[in-house]
Amino acid sequence: MERRDLETYLLDWANLLLRWLHVITVIAWIGASFYFVWLDNHLVKPTADDLKSKGVDGELWAVHGGGFYNPQKYMVAPANLPKDLHWFYWESYWTWMSGFALFVVLYLFNASQMLIDPRVYAWGAPWQAVCAALGFLVVGTAVYDIACVTLGRTRDGQIGNDGRVLAVVAAFIVFASWLACQLFAGRAAFLIVGATIATMMTANVAHWIIPGQKKVIAQMRAGQTPDPIHGQRGKQRSVHNTWFGLPVLIAMLSNHYGMLHQHPHNWVVLCVLMAAGVAIRLFFVKRHKGVNSWGAVVLALALLAGLVVWMAPAAQPANASGAASAPVTLAQVQAIAGQRCVACHAGEAAQKGVRLDSAEALLAHRAAIYQQVQVQRLMPLNNATGMTDEERALMGRWAKP
Repeated sequence: MERRDLETYLLDWANLLLRWLHVITVIAWIGASFYFVWLDNHLVKPTADDLKSKGVDGELWAVHGGGFYNPQKYMVAPANLPKDLHWFYWESYWTWMSGFALFVVLYLFNASQMLIDPRVYAWGAPWQAVCAALGFLVVGTAVYDIACVTLGRTRDGQIGNDGRVLAVVAAFIVFASWLACQLFAGRAAFLIVGATIATMMTANVAHWIIPGQKKVIAQMRAGQTPDPIHGQRGKQRSVHNTWFGLPVLIAMLSNHYGMLHQHPHNWVVLCVLMAAGVAIRLFFVKRHKGVNSWGAVVLALALLAGLVVWMAPAAQPANASGAASAPVTLAQVQAIAGQRCVACHAGEAAQKGVRLDSAEALLAHRAAIYQQVQVQRLMPLNNATGMTDEERALMGRWAKP
């Protein structure tokens, strides 16, 4: 096996294993986050005197897996600290670390192909694009943190006023979405915005929620009365994280669909998708509290329906119907592939082992060509070879099952 083939083989394994790890930890983190928000919103004030005397602020009964559970929440902390405490932080840390590692392997190490689209912005060198991409993560987290510290309090100094904080964050995310789509290839831009929000979420866990919990435990073990500010800050950041979760997921998933990130106004598409995610999460949070916020459902559906209608391909003029229905020859497809595809899909070094440098190879990959070129519009990668819409449509008509 040649060195280049070996490198490609090992990168494919790194891609697979990191992506698998990332999905596992995302499920664990988002699942735990959603569960605790649900739990918090279903707690009821205890009526039993023994629970009140212990400092229980809320409890609930649940049945699952053949057993009954009775979670209880103490305001600030229980009188006696239990020996065994179960922490919830590795899910967040490993989600970010695996996601960042995947970002490095797929995008930063291949910046010239994955980050840069000269038609969007002509970077002087790949390292400049890499630094700018990392800058989004750093600046986004700093903006969010400053907003929380300076605006996240009520007039009497209590932790709160989340409306102002989230308004600033929303404005920043819209700006970041626009800016990323002016600087990077659309697919990379979507991922960078999602990674920026995900970094805010993990920073909340690493710098506020877990350290605050550790300070409470240290104060209790020192015989001191725990400061409630740590729990209040942790709750604030945790609530913010639940609003960020679905926008991050849709930002990450949508970069796999060329019709989204290749749209002329792709930053608007991304912002609308994330707004729909917030509306969906709002419905579930309200539902946990016994309120059916159907307005949030209507808003989410309206945003998604609006995107579907707005992004629909334009109808072809009547005089073009004949050309559109004309049969496409293999020779025409070979000519387009020779100009747009074989730079990466020729010979023994063909990417992913997919060769498109002969008539036989094109026929063998006909179904994949239809999916990748016409349906998902993922190939050519970042459209680096400048395939036109007419060429894409022609190949699609030829390859359509």
